[in-house]
Amino acid sequence: MLPNNQHHFIVIDDSKLDCFIAEKIIKNTGKCASIKTFVQAKDALEFIATQEPLSPLPVIILVDIQMPVMNGFQFVEAFEQLPYAVISKYIIYVISSSINDEDMNKIHIYPTVKQFLNKPLTSNTLSTLLSKE
Repeated sequence: MLPNNQHHFIVIDDSKLDCFIAEKIIKNTGKCASIKTFVQAKDALEFIATQEPLSPLPVIILVDIQMPVMNGFQFVEAFEQLPYAVISKYIIYVISSSINDEDMNKIHIYPTVKQFLNKPLTSNTLSTLLSKE
């Protein structure tokens, strides 16, 4: 059985390097039960739609905005079409290096997105995020 403060994570970013960095930072928090990374948002969406989370805690999703094929906005829009029983088991944080005001304002229209985080992901940002969960 997992300790109460152990979270499961999903990282969605088309950059393998950014996925690797995020994975290392997340593991170093000491609050990571598992982490799954995806370089294609559509693959992550399929995984989420077909897998039952292993924990009573919500799974934390970190999704990049700017990706080919399916970008972060398209991912969130498709995610929000999933059944509530699925959606309710996840928390989405959008992570991006974009400083585009339009992107940052657009994030707020999605009820499933909890917060916008700036890249690069840092241990301080992640620790603050986890202290709120």
